[in-house]
Amino acid sequence: MDKLPVVLDLTGTFVFALSGALAGTKRGLDLFGVMVLSFAAGNSGGITRDLLIGAVPPGAVGDWRYLGVSLVAGLVTFYFSPVIVRMSNAVLYLDAAGLALFAVTGSSKALSFGLNPVMATVLGMVTGIGGGMVRDVLLAEIPTVLRADLYAVAALAAAAVVVIGHVLQLPVAAVTTVALISCFLLRVMAIRRGWRLPVAKGAKRQDLGIQKEDSKAAGRR
Repeated sequence: MDKLPVVLDLTGTFVFALSGALAGTKRGLDLFGVMVLSFAAGNSGGITRDLLIGAVPPGAVGDWRYLGVSLVAGLVTFYFSPVIVRMSNAVLYLDAAGLALFAVTGSSKALSFGLNPVMATVLGMVTGIGGGMVRDVLLAEIPTVLRADLYAVAALAAAAVVVIGHVLQLPVAAVTTVALISCFLLRVMAIRRGWRLPVAKGAKRQDLGIQKEDSKAAGRR
C-alpha cells in the first residue's frame, strides 16, 4: 500500500502525457514540441500541487521516472500517431482515467502533508486538471476544464471521496477504488450523454453572432 500513490501517480502521468503528445501531433508540432507538451500535460498538475503544499523539489523534478514516463509517452505518440488518432475514443477514456488517478493521488498527498479536508479536496482537483490546462494554454486554446462536460466536477468528486474516507478512517484500498470508479464513470457518462454545467444564455447568443461575423468576413475574402 505504501507504493500505491507512486504507482497511481506514474500511471496518471503516462496517460496525461499521452494526451498532451497527441494534441501536439494534431497541431503539427515537431518532435521537441511534442515532448514539451507531453511533459507539461503529464506533470504540471503534480508540480503545482507539490509547490502549494511545500513538497519541494516536486516529484516530477526530483524523480527521473516522471520525466522518463513522459518522454516514452511522447515518443510513442509521435511515431505511432496515426494509430493513436484512430483510437480517439480510447484516448478520451484514457484521459478520464488519468483525471481520476491524479485527483486521487493529489488529495491523498495533500492529506499526508496535513492540509485540512476542504483544501485537500481542492488540491486533488487542481492536480487532475492542471496538466490539461497548461497543455491547452500552450496550444492557444480555451482550457478544456472551462468548457468540457463535467471535467473539473468529476475530479472534485473523486477528491471528495478520498477526503471523506480519510476523515472516517475507512480502508485506503476500498476508498481509492470507489474514488477512481466514481470519477471515471462520471466523466465517461458526461462524454456520452453530453452532461455539462449551465452556460450563460448571453454567451450562447454572442457565440452565434461571432460565427455570423466570421462567415461574412470569409465571404468578403
